Amino acid sequence: MTGDLILKLVSEHGPWAMLVFYLLYRESQKDAATREVLNKNTAILIEMTTMLRDRIPASNFGSFR
Repeated sequence: MTGDLILKLVSEHGPWAMLVFYLLYRESQKDAATREVLNKNTAILIEMTTMLRDRIPASNFGSFR
């Protein structure tokens, strides 16, 4: 954001407008961090499932395989 745009927003709409944009920005950062953690957890679970399927004989899985 340029300085002129920030000054225009504050002068026309007051400081609450900047607060709203800041809170939206922080919320998007939290969402991105949560998405990243969930993706890592999913990758770990997939790897663990693959390891278990490789090590446990097929007869123990029954109809699951």
